[in-house]
Amino acid sequence: MLESLGRAIVTGQYDDRPFPTEAELTVQHGVSRSVTREAVKMLTAKGLLSARPRQGTIIQPSSSWNLFDTDVLRWLLERQFSVELLQQFNQLRVAIEPEAAALAARFAGPENLAQIQQGFDRMKVAEDGFDDALEADIAFHVAILRASGNPFYAQFRDVVSTALRTSIRFTNRIKGHSASLADHGAVCDAIHRRDADAARATMRALIQDVLDLIEEAAPELKGRSAA
Repeated sequence: MLESLGRAIVTGQYDDRPFPTEAELTVQHGVSRSVTREAVKMLTAKGLLSARPRQGTIIQPSSSWNLFDTDVLRWLLERQFSVELLQQFNQLRVAIEPEAAALAARFAGPENLAQIQQGFDRMKVAEDGFDDALEADIAFHVAILRASGNPFYAQFRDVVSTALRTSIRFTNRIKGHSASLADHGAVCDAIHRRDADAARATMRALIQDVLDLIEEAAPELKGRSAA
């Protein structure tokens, strides 16, 4: 019920009609009142709904939605493709991941370094078709967030892994091939050399290339989304 209602709200299925009452939801979904209340409570916690006296339950504007909630982000990415959302996500990445890479170069332990290397090795194997390129790319970036040693950066892992699935899929389609091994290898090497400045610079360049690619392809992508 949570999944169904959340996706319906975010994808705009209630844009031209009021949100159902608790009684209506109970009948529509064939569940108990307690299940309905719990689903509404969870959607309220995600910023999608609010309950107000004499107004009932209403849908909140998108500016109130919790974009760091992985369910909300996933539902957003299931909407009609948005170049703007893709740009905004990578703008967030360029503000976070270069510093995470720099911190990883300074503080990563042997296990962290091994996980980063494993992610990069998976990317190399995926180039030959023996691993999933998307999952390998995500594993590499998530390993760096964890290796930063900063719990705030590490908690971006779910947001990054969720949104990267869309970002990588679309940018790879634009380029016609998977992520650059050389660029990722430069980040990996800088972290292993404990060169924080190089780790920051190479990660920033990697993500900036993605932003540049999106900007260059924006007219074509907008045409696809409108089709």
